[in-house]
Amino acid sequence: MTSEESLANAENLLARLESARTQLEHTDDPERAIAILQELADLAKEVEGELQRAKRAAETEAAAPPGPDVPAA
Repeated sequence: MTSEESLANAENLLARLESARTQLEHTDDPERAIAILQELADLAKEVEGELQRAKRAAETEAAAPPGPDVPAA
């Protein structure tokens, strides 16, 4: 997976996180609030993982020699 793919995944997860946060703001049900908080925690962990993957991919891509179609600097 490339760094751009990981960042796109992280952006999708952040959108889901924002949606869950909005749901939390609009619920008065304590059990539903707890479920949403768990979902927020899980999504936050997934975002962190995607950002770590993006960082590793970017470091790998930066360390790789340029391909044949990439002009040398």
